Amino acid sequence: MFESVCPIEVQYGDCGPANIVLLPNVGRWMDTATEQYFQRRGLPPWNRIDELPGVVGAPQLEVQIRFVEPATHADTLHMHTRVEEWRHKVFIMAHRVMRGTTLICEARETRAFCALDGEGQLRAQAIPPSIRLRCE
Repeated sequence: MFESVCPIEVQYGDCGPANIVLLPNVGRWMDTATEQYFQRRGLPPWNRIDELPGVVGAPQLEVQIRFVEPATHADTLHMHTRVEEWRHKVFIMAHRVMRGTTLICEARETRAFCALDGEGQLRAQAIPPSIRLRCE
């Protein structure tokens, strides 16, 4: 199973008053790591995802994060990302953020490849087989 590793240099602005990384920044890193995962499998970046037939986006539908250790300014982290599960219309991304051999946090996000329906509403569509083939 393919796993992408995304390096993260924790900046001062990623941290709150206690000098610990803030939750929204982990979400931002997950989005970046997921985009890089798919790019490394030959898919376009998020700003060009509409190049895929019938796809206009791949939004997050649900996010779960479990923190184990804090991270702080000037830490070098690595986010390990893989597709944990493919379903008919959604896929689950699994992330592990590591500082060396220390687990900082684990996260899962549910996403869907979406298209616009006839009324202009964003709707999840069946995962295109070509995307699954590139990622398995």
